[in-house]
Amino acid sequence: MSGPDLEVIIVSYRVRRFLSSCLASLYGALAADGLHARVQVLDNASDDGSADMVAAEYPQVELVRNSLNIGYARGVNLGLRRLGYPIAPVSASPVLLLNPDTEVLPGTLGWLVDDLGRLPRAGLVGPGLRFGDGSLQHSAFRFPGLVQTGLEFFPIHWRLRESKLNGRFSAAETGSAPFRCDHPLGAAMLLRSQALTEIGLFDDGYFMYCEEIDWCWRAARLGWEIWSDPRAVIVHHAGRSSAQFRQAMFVELWRSRYRLFSKQRGRAFQGAARGLVRLGLAYEMARARRQVRAGELSPVEFAERMAAWRTVWAL
Repeated sequence: MSGPDLEVIIVSYRVRRFLSSCLASLYGALAADGLHARVQVLDNASDDGSADMVAAEYPQVELVRNSLNIGYARGVNLGLRRLGYPIAPVSASPVLLLNPDTEVLPGTLGWLVDDLGRLPRAGLVGPGLRFGDGSLQHSAFRFPGLVQTGLEFFPIHWRLRESKLNGRFSAAETGSAPFRCDHPLGAAMLLRSQALTEIGLFDDGYFMYCEEIDWCWRAARLGWEIWSDPRAVIVHHAGRSSAQFRQAMFVELWRSRYRLFSKQRGRAFQGAARGLVRLGLAYEMARARRQVRAGELSPVEFAERMAAWRTVWAL
């Protein structure tokens, strides 16, 4: 099957300025690396003019204006179905899933495409990520376990948070060459076409969060490898969409994690994870009450947090 060098899917919600920068960097990187891509932007009913900006400034983009915010996984799947996945893809080109709050640096796409060519069992390759200030952002992880769940809530030495116990890879481990991991951070991922047809689409049951972990878990069970390449660098201005709804996204995060655990872990693990989360929530509730009494937290913010915590408790 012939086609472009890359298929690119961007699912966007209310981040017009970042989306514009993302597309500018993407086309700049494609030109620098001598690659051609078909680019889709699936806008989830943004009310900030994002879709109109794309139509006006990037007419070469295939723009899909969703009438509702259908979430990330469903948005990606809509883009994949437009390419014929999972049954009959229109080309064998790899698919780049890119968040709208990213900027692609020249050379990155060339490295990622080359990785798929050199690593025949790589179903997915993720880049190295940097924050907007240039500092390192973790981009590759081990599958989540109970220790990671507990570390979400309880203050502990930063070295443990940055260690293997919390699913992280150290700089010494990653170095400057591609390495295997369990899953990437979903801000940017290059997926092999054959892997997509074998593994299938993302699970629509995730509104956002954990859908890439679920897909990678399924990939591993079918013998596909997941890789990360620190030579390929993408800037990630993390959480620009989700930060607009912080408490609601906290609920969605744990809703997704519980879905992930129910699919990929046994009942004993699920029970232990819920116990840890409720213990952590109780700790956070008690701490927030102390902050209110000390005038460090407003009653409005306290009420919003409590509503989110109680929702997660009941999940």
